[in-house]
Amino acid sequence: MGPVKPGRLRPGDTVAIVTPSWGGPSVFPKVYERGLEALERELGVVVREMPHARSKADWLAAHPEARAADLADALTDPSVRAVWCSIGGDDSMRLLPHLDRLVPSAEPKILVGYSDSTTLLTWLRLRGVVAFHGPSILAGVAQWATMPPSFGEQLRAVLVHPSEGLRYLPFDTFSEGYPDWGDPATVGTRHPSRPSEPWSWVTGSKAATGELFGGCLDVLESLKGTPYFPPPEFFDGKLLFLETSEEHPSPRAVVRALRNYALSGVLARVAGILFGRFRGYSDTERSEVEAGIRRLVVEELGRPELPVVTNLDFGHSDPQWVLPIGVRARIDPAGPGFSLLEPGVV
Repeated sequence: MGPVKPGRLRPGDTVAIVTPSWGGPSVFPKVYERGLEALERELGVVVREMPHARSKADWLAAHPEARAADLADALTDPSVRAVWCSIGGDDSMRLLPHLDRLVPSAEPKILVGYSDSTTLLTWLRLRGVVAFHGPSILAGVAQWATMPPSFGEQLRAVLVHPSEGLRYLPFDTFSEGYPDWGDPATVGTRHPSRPSEPWSWVTGSKAATGELFGGCLDVLESLKGTPYFPPPEFFDGKLLFLETSEEHPSPRAVVRALRNYALSGVLARVAGILFGRFRGYSDTERSEVEAGIRRLVVEELGRPELPVVTNLDFGHSDPQWVLPIGVRARIDPAGPGFSLLEPGVV
């Protein structure tokens, strides 16, 4: 039996906003407010900011228990349909011990975030609830007006109007990062877009199906060895998706991280691996990391049939897909490429 699916978003639903990591809303309130406006305008929802969503960054850094309380209250409030993370950071793992005694709601909520919020998405999935890897309020939602129509279409297809067989189509262009958030003239904008490169099938030639699990590679590394990281058997038949942050881990660092997954037995269990666009990589770096992945999978792991595809549209670039963690999906080098086999909400 798979994880429990939350109810879909409907017009008028309440979406709670939490700040589980860095206090970005207090530092860049105009960008944050642009994101709240976009969420209400585009999805027809009612935004409710949790008590510490706008607290000062220094204060939030010293009070993980307050951030955890906001998240716990939002997840257990019967009037809340979804919880959206305002921004990432680097220490949301400090919330996890404060959430150990939380009893999940009888009606689970949609939880959306990425980057450092990977810790919370993983925590929720391990508690048996589907979670959603997608744009945060400041990074992704605030720039909605600059995105192609397909960005909103795929987001709604996952959270609002779900159906079986959703096909993820590549965006024609992408951008990385944003102009100075402190400049009022550039609030809600992105760096110039560039043409997207094709997906790269690094290894494997056959289709694979499995339950989606993953997130930011850098953040998952920080969870390894803790009680909050899944055991090896959890990965049986999973489609593992990974993406790298703006901290730009080197190609060698990415391969070293994957080697840990191999030695722990994880890569012998997964059905396939999906990589988001490698943030900030040059063509040379991308070739280097793909060659390293190929050597690891084929020569060290001995699984040349394992499907590994890179350069997909999720993670630290815009626009990005919303991926439901805990939902079955299919990747196929012969087409249709990458699609969900079931909806992520009910």
